[in-house]
Amino acid sequence: MHARGTVSRGAGARTASAAGALLVVGDIVTDVVARHRGPLASGTDTAAAIRTLPGGAGANVACWAAYWGCEDVRLLGRVGSDAAAWHERELAASGVRPRLVVDQEAPTGTVICLVDTGAAAERTFLTDSGASLRLAPDDWSPSLLDGVGRVHLSGYLFFSAPSRALVAVVLESARARGVPVSLDPASAGFLTELGVDRFLALAEGVDVLLPSRDEACLLTGLPDAADAAAKLSRHVPLVVAKQGGDGALVARAGEIGARVPAAPAAPRDTTGAGDAFTGAFLAALLAGTEPEDAAVQGCRAGAQAVERVGGRPPTAS
Repeated sequence: MHARGTVSRGAGARTASAAGALLVVGDIVTDVVARHRGPLASGTDTAAAIRTLPGGAGANVACWAAYWGCEDVRLLGRVGSDAAAWHERELAASGVRPRLVVDQEAPTGTVICLVDTGAAAERTFLTDSGASLRLAPDDWSPSLLDGVGRVHLSGYLFFSAPSRALVAVVLESARARGVPVSLDPASAGFLTELGVDRFLALAEGVDVLLPSRDEACLLTGLPDAADAAAKLSRHVPLVVAKQGGDGALVARAGEIGARVPAAPAAPRDTTGAGDAFTGAFLAALLAGTEPEDAAVQGCRAGAQAVERVGGRPPTAS
């Protein structure tokens, strides 16, 4: 493992080291964020402010968990040799201990984020997963669980055959060690392609599911997010459904236990807001916070995230 950087902590952060490390298994990509105002002009130019930033749902979660006070955050992911050194530096600067598998054949994944700078700051993604979805069972070792108190899986791992095989291995290893596993479904679009039944079967054994509103509704076929979260919680012990500007829902045993309001924010870019929520939520959960209060921390992190460009928290550099 590599040396960790030092960063300032998020509001309300607590130390999670006593409960063990957080190991995130997921995607690391390069984000090209293009912020434009109004509709794209077909066939001609649209003025935009463009930045290249480190990203990836799994990597973002890890960085926000470290920022929110989790003192030992580790990340297993796969990158191309073209950008491996850069991503390693950026993760370390955010307080994450990267375990990067360098792919000599596929380039680092790239996501083009088109962000409309109107009031909602909504975004559209164009995704080339590259090396990130070539993470495979051979990249895993049970020793990665040494000292780990919780594993978190990025849902993007479910969208390729090699990484689906890895998910099965990780779940088996975690179950053998008694380590709980959380999962963020990641993408309603990719979920549709994979199939809901297949996703739920692959996710069997996770103890926390963190879907967005759209993902929860898609996974259940129900139009109401609260009904969807409640239904999912009959299959997964704890469901925390992220509702964007409407906060979050916490569901257990088929019932909504809490409706957590969103924290106030002036959105600039919603990229990574759900990842920020997940990272802060997991940091708080590892620190011993009850899920309902951990969801409050998640909403605060999400509010901070939408006021920044890109999906990562600030670093000390």
